[in-house]
Amino acid sequence: QVQLVESGGGLVQAGGSLRLSCAASGRTFSINSMGWYRQAPGKQRELVAAFTSGGSTNYADSVKGRFTFYRDNAKNTVYLQMNSLKPEDTAVYYCNYDYGLGDYWGQGTQVTVSS
Repeated sequence: QVQLVESGGGLVQAGGSLRLSCAASGRTFSINSMGWYRQAPGKQRELVAAFTSGGSTNYADSVKGRFTFYRDNAKNTVYLQMNSLKPEDTAVYYCNYDYGLGDYWGQGTQVTVSS
């Protein structure tokens, strides 16, 4: 089992910033297989950012240049720094660990951006 605990969501005005954290614990895993997804009301869950097997990071087009996904290996924690937030970024953000045969999800953290 892998446990993913997210934190850092909240309410922010458009143009503001938030940093989400996801702390992972449990059985052996690779922090390189982690990512962030989000789900807005009435919409499907979508990828925000994830590490690739080649060592780079994929970002959704809608967040490129505004969000940064990075990790602290010593703390088994990944972060999503979100700058220049827009109302359309409002969603529940989920941390994900993909171990190939399946995946684990965090409980989600709400991000609300007011205009």
